[in-house]
Amino acid sequence: MQAPAMNVKQLEEFLVREFSQFFNPQNGLTIEDVRHSGARVRQGYNPLFVRPGGTISGPTMMALADFTMYVAVLATIGPVPLAVTTNLNINFLRKPEQRDLIAECRLLKIGKRLAVGEVMVLSDGMDEPVAHVTSTYSIPRQS
Repeated sequence: MQAPAMNVKQLEEFLVREFSQFFNPQNGLTIEDVRHSGARVRQGYNPLFVRPGGTISGPTMMALADFTMYVAVLATIGPVPLAVTTNLNINFLRKPEQRDLIAECRLLKIGKRLAVGEVMVLSDGMDEPVAHVTSTYSIPRQS
């Protein structure tokens, strides 16, 4: 199995420096695991994420999935700050519990210009996913 290009500590340092508007101590995100072609990220529960009906909002789950995909891409190709989302499709499968969310990303293809992956989002401690995401990232040409 191929080693990741960046480990958790290296990713955290990079993200604090390059993407602090999203990855900061107040946002409740924790990178739990990275590997070549994958990552696991936890979004700490916050009552502000709950929308009418008592469910965690869709934008919260979308942001977690997108961030987890970004972490997986960086863990695989290294520190490329300008890698960006070109497509994200989400299927909401069931009502998430009011608890932490866990996102598990698996990259399906890493090319020179595109990375394609899927993310499963689960409520912490639950077996069934609350959302399934497919996403594509554009990888800028490196000079």
